[in-house]
Amino acid sequence: MVLGAVNAWDWQPHPEVWLLIAAIIGLGGYAVRVIGPKVVPAGQPVVTGKQKASFLAAVAVLWISSDWPVHDIAEQYLYSVHMVQHLLITLVAAPLFLLATPEWLARLIFLDEGKGAQVLRWFSKPVVAGVVYSALTALSHWSAIVNASAENGVLHYGLHLTLFASALLMWNAIVGPMPEHRLSVPQQMIYLFIISIIPTVPSGWLTFAEGVVYSAYDDPERLWDVSAVDDQQVAGMIMKIVAGFYIWGIILVKFLGWARAQERANHRQPVTINRDLTYDDVRQAFDDAGPPAAEPADRSR
Repeated sequence: MVLGAVNAWDWQPHPEVWLLIAAIIGLGGYAVRVIGPKVVPAGQPVVTGKQKASFLAAVAVLWISSDWPVHDIAEQYLYSVHMVQHLLITLVAAPLFLLATPEWLARLIFLDEGKGAQVLRWFSKPVVAGVVYSALTALSHWSAIVNASAENGVLHYGLHLTLFASALLMWNAIVGPMPEHRLSVPQQMIYLFIISIIPTVPSGWLTFAEGVVYSAYDDPERLWDVSAVDDQQVAGMIMKIVAGFYIWGIILVKFLGWARAQERANHRQPVTINRDLTYDDVRQAFDDAGPPAAEPADRSR
C-alpha cells in the first residue's frame, strides 16, 4: 500500500478517558483538601512537594497512554504501540501514583476494618501481588484476549484497569507509602529481577513467531507500511529489552544506594583491633590490679 494511506492522526474523542482522569484529579483534590486536614496533625504538611510532582506526572502519563492518538494507534493499527501503552500504565504511572500517595491516606485505606480492606491487604502481600501481576501480564498477551479487546472497547479499558490495579499492588512492595509494606532493599532487588524475567516467555513468543499471532492486527491496510509480523516482533523486543532494562536500571540504582548506605554504616562503627592474648598482657593485668586485699578477721572466735 502507499505510505500514509492510513491516517492515524484523525482526532477521536474519548470521553471515558477524560472522565477517568477528571475523577482521579477530583478524588486527589478531595483527599488533600478535605480529608487530610482532619487527620494530619497541625503544623505538618498534608502532602509534600515531591508527592504533588509525582501525582501530576502520574496523571500525565496515564492520560497520554490512554487517550488519542496513542490509544487509537494501539487499538487499531500497531500492537507495538499497544505494548508501549501497557508499559507506561504498569511500569511508570502505577509507581508514580504510589509515590504520590501520602502515608496517612494509605493507612486510612489499608487499616480499615471492612472486607474490602481485608481483601486489599491480602492481595498486597508481595508474593501474591507478584504472582497476580505476572499472571495478568502473561494473560494479556494471549491471542484470544488481545483479539477480543481490540474489537471491544469496554473489554479493552477493563483489561487496562485490571493491569493497572495489579501493578499498583506489585509496586507497593517497592515504593509503597507505608514503610512496613515495603521489602528490604536486597529483597526488592530480587523481587524486581523475578518480575523482569516473567515477561520473557510472551516476548520470545512474539519475537520468534513465524506468522501473525494476533488476527485483529492483521489488517491489509498497514500504518506506515509496518507489516503485521514486523509489528509483533517489535512489540516482543519492546517487552523484553525496554521493559527489562527499565527494571534492571531501577535495580542498579537501588543497589548503588544500598551499597553507599552499607559503606557509611561501616565507617560509623568503632574500629577494634583483634590480636592473640600474650603472657605479657596477663602479667600487666595482674600488675595493674595490685596485691589482693587482706581478708577481714573472723569475729566469731
